[in-house]
Amino acid sequence: MKTDRLTYAGVPTPCYIMEESLLRKNLELIRSVAERAGVEIILAFKAFALWKSFPVFREYIAHTTASSVNEARLAALEFGSRAHTYSPAYTASDFDTIMACSSHITFNSLTQYEQFHDKVRQYNSLHPAERISCGLRVNPEYSEIEVELYDPCAPGSRFGVMASQLPHDLPSDIEGFHCHCHCESSSYALERTLRHVEEKFGGWLPSLKWLNLGGGHLMTRKDYDVDHLVALLKDFQHRHPNLSLILEPGSAFAWQTGVLLASVVDVVENKGIRTAILDVSFTCHMPDCLEMPYQPAVRGAETLPPDAVKDLSGKNVYRLGGNSCLSGDFMGAWRFDHALQPGDKIIFEDMIHYTTVKTNMFNGISHPDICLLHTDGELEYYRRFTYEDYRDRMC
Repeated sequence: MKTDRLTYAGVPTPCYIMEESLLRKNLELIRSVAERAGVEIILAFKAFALWKSFPVFREYIAHTTASSVNEARLAALEFGSRAHTYSPAYTASDFDTIMACSSHITFNSLTQYEQFHDKVRQYNSLHPAERISCGLRVNPEYSEIEVELYDPCAPGSRFGVMASQLPHDLPSDIEGFHCHCHCESSSYALERTLRHVEEKFGGWLPSLKWLNLGGGHLMTRKDYDVDHLVALLKDFQHRHPNLSLILEPGSAFAWQTGVLLASVVDVVENKGIRTAILDVSFTCHMPDCLEMPYQPAVRGAETLPPDAVKDLSGKNVYRLGGNSCLSGDFMGAWRFDHALQPGDKIIFEDMIHYTTVKTNMFNGISHPDICLLHTDGELEYYRRFTYEDYRDRMC
């Protein structure tokens, strides 16, 4: 079917709709940064893993990053290239598959390295054409992330090896460091992070072949200073010409590429607060809104402070509520240009990254359809979910 990108007229709800033109715009910018800076930028599945869209991605990038055996398999089997894999804890039962699907394996601790590095050496001797490069995740003990839930460098973090824990001489088969301490961050946050990396780990950098700077580099956001990022990366490589730099953002690829389309089912009022109940759920379909938390933009509505719902004299002001039985499955407030009625469409902006990878079927809530809106206005359904999907997930 065909639809327009302003109203998505005729599209049944609920539905995630990713727009090909917006996705390609992001991919073009990311490829440009990689080429100008002389670095590799790869897709992090933890933020986006809609494998039916991978043919579009492969026009712009060559590799992906995985954090589990299933993501590594997705990289090898669906994306078509072996993953740069990092996990906080590899298990013996998964590790053979991890090796078969990975070009790079980063260990979270020296203990994990000691447990598995002999297996990697054996694999490399048997498969020299598919050699795996080993690395360690390091913790620079520095982060500018304000929400502790997303801060991998908070005191007591389980992520990475601190400089004080590293031996003077690294094992000979450790070829890279992985450092991740950003979340939707700017290039200036990266600049300050690199100072800490060089201060903490400068003594080991000359012995390495690569440095993975992790994710959180939101280079597709409108206010991101792309030129500064390119200059920063080129300058770092000038100081460390032995290092290949790798960035693995997730959100940047799918940032502002699509929506979650919902409908109003009912409008209720309690103690002077109006709530429009929808056929989607924050806890099931938009979990980061509650975890971060953040109030998403709604197309055609004005975002207000949550307390605004307590004043019913405010015309057409509503809290939006999900359709699960979780008491806290709501957010608000928004002001609309009309009184909401059952059947009205609600369009949540920027709902492609960290949504479909984190959704759940709590309460047996119907999972939204997943679609790609092509540049010619044709809507392609990637997946429509049924009762059987819920049933099979429960046993």
